[in-house]
Amino acid sequence: MMASKLSGIRSYAEFEAAARKDGRIDFGSGGPGSIGHIHGELLKKITGINMVHVPYRGGAPMTTDLIANTIPVGIDVITAYVPFFKSGQLLPLAVTGSQRSPLMPEVPTIVELGQPRLVLENFFGLSGPARLPADVVARLHAACNDVLVMPEIQKKLTELGIVAKPETTAAFNTFVKAQVDVLGPTVRSAGIKL
Repeated sequence: MMASKLSGIRSYAEFEAAARKDGRIDFGSGGPGSIGHIHGELLKKITGINMVHVPYRGGAPMTTDLIANTIPVGIDVITAYVPFFKSGQLLPLAVTGSQRSPLMPEVPTIVELGQPRLVLENFFGLSGPARLPADVVARLHAACNDVLVMPEIQKKLTELGIVAKPETTAAFNTFVKAQVDVLGPTVRSAGIKL
């Protein structure tokens, strides 16, 4: 989560206070159905803040409008915004993951800010057909986990703001199911089309 420097919002607490004081707040995302859009809808549902989604066709046009304070707040993946945070053009408010980002370790997580139900992490995983033979699944799983722990891969992923978490296939299945269970109602109630 980030704010325009010109918005006067300097922290997550100030974001909530401004939204409640004004009765609503606009937030931008990289587009309808994006992780930022879904997170904003989840935030709206859990906190009761009246948030109005302003969809963009990607992060670049949203960045332009954030810098100009056309919208006060944006929600998107952290990677593209680090230069704008470092230059002071945009202000990071929170990381929506359960851990601080290695790209901006000084930015608190949404959990640290008292909102553990607002954790929403973008993730990558490998899926295959439902009837993929168990031996093929095991070989692919082992190969992926071998790659994820390579120092050069870890370094590159960290530079991209990605934390590699090799998992068992059962743990990944459980994680994906939990994401669907938590986010499904939010996506449906907001009428988000993916």
